[in-house]
Amino acid sequence: MTVLSDAVSIFCAFLLSYWLRFLSPFTNIFPVTKGIPEIYGYIEFSLIVIPIWIIIFQSRKMYRLKRTVFVMDELFVIIKCISIGVLIAMGLVFILKGDFPYSRLVFSLVWLISILFVTVGRYFMLKIEKNLYNKNKGVSNVAVLGKNLMAEKIYENFSEHKFTGYNVLGYFSIDEIVNGNMKGKIHLGNYTLIPELISKLNIEKIFISIPSANHDILYNLFKICEGKNVEFMYAPDFIDMMTSRLRIEEVDGIPFMKLKSMPMNVWNRFTKRVFDIIVSSLALISLFPVMLILGILVKVTSKGPLFYNQERVGLDGQKFIMLKFRSMKIDAEKKGPQMTTRDDDRYTSVGRTLRKYSLDELPQFYNVLIGNMSIVGPRPEREYFINSMKHSIHKYLERHRVKGGMTGWAQVSGLRGTDSSMQTRIDYDIYYIENWSIAFDIKIIFKTIKEVLFSKEAF
Repeated sequence: MTVLSDAVSIFCAFLLSYWLRFLSPFTNIFPVTKGIPEIYGYIEFSLIVIPIWIIIFQSRKMYRLKRTVFVMDELFVIIKCISIGVLIAMGLVFILKGDFPYSRLVFSLVWLISILFVTVGRYFMLKIEKNLYNKNKGVSNVAVLGKNLMAEKIYENFSEHKFTGYNVLGYFSIDEIVNGNMKGKIHLGNYTLIPELISKLNIEKIFISIPSANHDILYNLFKICEGKNVEFMYAPDFIDMMTSRLRIEEVDGIPFMKLKSMPMNVWNRFTKRVFDIIVSSLALISLFPVMLILGILVKVTSKGPLFYNQERVGLDGQKFIMLKFRSMKIDAEKKGPQMTTRDDDRYTSVGRTLRKYSLDELPQFYNVLIGNMSIVGPRPEREYFINSMKHSIHKYLERHRVKGGMTGWAQVSGLRGTDSSMQTRIDYDIYYIENWSIAFDIKIIFKTIKEVLFSKEAF
């Protein structure tokens, strides 16, 4: 269905580009001076390039099954593939065109419209795929090996989130002891039963999460499962190894597994800074009327300053003053620093609304513009709370390897306030740090807009 969607999207892009160039009011801006060519030439040419473009998409693994992705994850790949496809198409023009007058402007429009149509088409294909999985159609039978915290998380996530395309049958253990993490879950037995149950239960994939001390089990598992068509996927326990992406790097012929690396090189830091400047500048300009109205509401509904200036800790432990519209009474912390709660009585009359829709955070675009913060990153915290958590929360200080952000991966994943586990939030922050990309930032920004408008969790 996705192949068909892409093909139809590309074909329609050619038709719409032809119409825009030769038959639409667009011709008033770019007049047609050499006559209008027959549309059949573009139709025939589109039928030639569509298979080539499909092959390009396939080479980038854009047609794999179980594509449980956010559509923005694929946008940059779509742009790359279509750009390559357009370049190849323009090369073919010189080979095949003969006397047919192909328009360069048409190809420019095809590039732009194809990106739009393919992205929209894939969005709906992902929706259809996830809806089928939610109805238990096309799902794969899977099992979990292990009973630690990560094994529990895998079991619960895939059991609850059917849209991932997995039907969790149960879990295997190294021993017969069932501990608290997996209590109440279906125990399929010792891992030595896996070869027998692969065929019996039609298990297609096994997710493995076992402590590093038991890795000799993996050798035995591979040995007893020789000849069995099953896929093994290993997830390191967050407690044993907190890294989101294992990388293999060879130095002088010796392979090394990179467990921790610099989150950003010079070029990535430059790219992210330019992105932050552009986005924050546009936001401050476009949202100025909104911020002006909010500022007036804050001043007329409660006594006290307009802004709440709070010291936070950012990159490399450096302190800075973070700006917020004041959403609480001026004596809100007379008893000392406190975390906000869902039923907090310290809010002003408009403060709760500001907080619910994150409108109190808008002045932080200024922090981003001057370089104290980034648009996306771990939320910066006060030194008081850092000192109280850095020893009890595993790898808490890893958050300071990048600039703090207005929004982050933890926040858009529903981990906000005192209702969520701080350790889980830190795990998400570290995942972001280890997997940063501009595409990831854009994905988080879009998800932030969705959370602000529709989430019921914000407070």
